[in-house]
Amino acid sequence: MQKNFADRVLQDIAQKKSPTVIAIDPVYARLPAEISEHRDLNDEADVEAALDASLEFCRRVIRIVAPHVCAIKLNSAFFERYYNEGIEGYFELVQEAAEHGLIVIGDIKRGDIGHSSEMYARAHLGDSEFTNLDDLVTPDAVTVSGYFGTDGVKPFIDAARDSERGKGVFVLVRTSNESAGTIQDVPLADGRKFHELMAAQVDEWAAESGLTGARGYSSVGAVVSTRDQAVASRLRSLMPQSLLLAPGYGAQGMTAADFAPLFKSDGSGALVVAGRSVIYAYEDPRYIERFTSEWDKCIEQACKDFVNEIRQIARLS
Repeated sequence: MQKNFADRVLQDIAQKKSPTVIAIDPVYARLPAEISEHRDLNDEADVEAALDASLEFCRRVIRIVAPHVCAIKLNSAFFERYYNEGIEGYFELVQEAAEHGLIVIGDIKRGDIGHSSEMYARAHLGDSEFTNLDDLVTPDAVTVSGYFGTDGVKPFIDAARDSERGKGVFVLVRTSNESAGTIQDVPLADGRKFHELMAAQVDEWAAESGLTGARGYSSVGAVVSTRDQAVASRLRSLMPQSLLLAPGYGAQGMTAADFAPLFKSDGSGALVVAGRSVIYAYEDPRYIERFTSEWDKCIEQACKDFVNEIRQIARLS
């Protein structure tokens, strides 16, 4: 029986009481000394050594956070910088996370049209079409840019709809970067802002046939991150069928309370993302004081703290 992505996410959230995602974006210079100073991994200028160190770190982070969160988000850029071996490593981590029962979001932010968009969708959401890669695991969902309109997003939606495993798409709507407002907050002739236009378009895509699951949520979600609670509430109302992937917690300056308007009254509808504040928690004096050089325990405790905060604002505790 064909699965639905939103149903899969909601089921995992219910099991763990954790509408949370850990973003794993490895930077070699910030890796724990135990890994970066290992004799086989201590050369940042050597592509194999640097990549192997980054992958070892990512694998260990996956194992640490897997019991506590429903998903991880892998930003492909942090692996593409290592060229062909990095891309292979990225897909290895997708499989590793899947084996630990995690939903995997590929943060690829692709935006193109026609055959180019179709190729991206087949590469990142489709099952392998090659006989010697039949065991390849691709992400459960990806992030995409909606700037090209339906021409750019439709191939990803089609790939998600056609997948037996139940895949999803998160369209960028309102992002957390400093300059986002220069484009996303531009007022339109009808009084709406540009991000509201994009939200309305996402809602149309989300309502297409074959995408809605048993809980009323679509496989088409949106990326939304803003400290303006009025904006957050407005976007929640404009996309009632969409799961909202919400980065910005911790290192980007947002607190759990900033995400409260993205949840519906029943505690559903949002996935809050933490990245650096968790995976580099061993740099945080609060965790160093408790765990000294045990970097893995720092990460685990930071993950637990993050999850507990989000549980409270989603009223799932």
